[in-house]
Amino acid sequence: MTTAPIIHRVTALDLSFRPSPWAFADERRDEIAAYFSQKKSEKPDLFNGRILLARHPVFSAGCFSAEYFETDFASFLAWRDFGCPDKSVFNGFGMGALRGEDGAFVLGEMGSHTANAGKVYFPAGTPDQSDLRGTTVDIPGSVAREIEEEVGLLPADYIAAEEWHCVVTPSSIAMIRLLEVPMVAEALRRRIKSNLARQISPELCAIHLVRGAGDFSTAMPVFVTAYLAARFGDPVGWLAPGVPAR
Repeated sequence: MTTAPIIHRVTALDLSFRPSPWAFADERRDEIAAYFSQKKSEKPDLFNGRILLARHPVFSAGCFSAEYFETDFASFLAWRDFGCPDKSVFNGFGMGALRGEDGAFVLGEMGSHTANAGKVYFPAGTPDQSDLRGTTVDIPGSVAREIEEEVGLLPADYIAAEEWHCVVTPSSIAMIRLLEVPMVAEALRRRIKSNLARQISPELCAIHLVRGAGDFSTAMPVFVTAYLAARFGDPVGWLAPGVPAR
């Protein structure tokens, strides 16, 4: 039976980094390498860099805590596409929910050369080494970096909410922060599109506005539509057909 994702509202993130092995990556190394080689032949721009995945999520007293470890993108991609066989691991990432002053949200569509081609969501990215501050995983910094890289906005261009909405699905926890931009959404879309036109190889190929549930599509991951549905006053959320969630 499919149910809506769980959404936790928190005001603090306590995310630590501790190097540790990952049995899935070690035991299925040859299979992972072959799969990544196949995917790279389809999308030559894929890069097998180092990324951070997480374990041991805990929500308590307005705080979300978890422990991150490092692995390579090839192992993460295989784990994701093989159906997330290691259930002890999850993809814990930050997202910046851009909202214009008229109440419409601004989302990006991933380009055909990316691993998430065609998906429509807020600027986001699985954290990597650049998001480490000593042994702390800096998700607020990760969100600011992704917003600047993907759509060209700086922290001075928006007002970031103090709270986070953590949307929990079986394989991911999206830490979503509302970013209020002091311009109407259509003007923001034009600004972002102008920025994309100046990029050599932009991650995004289109910009979408969402003013209500009628603008939802199956290209939007369930953690995005669940968050938006809650924002628009539907606490149950919205699920694309066939998408597992909890």
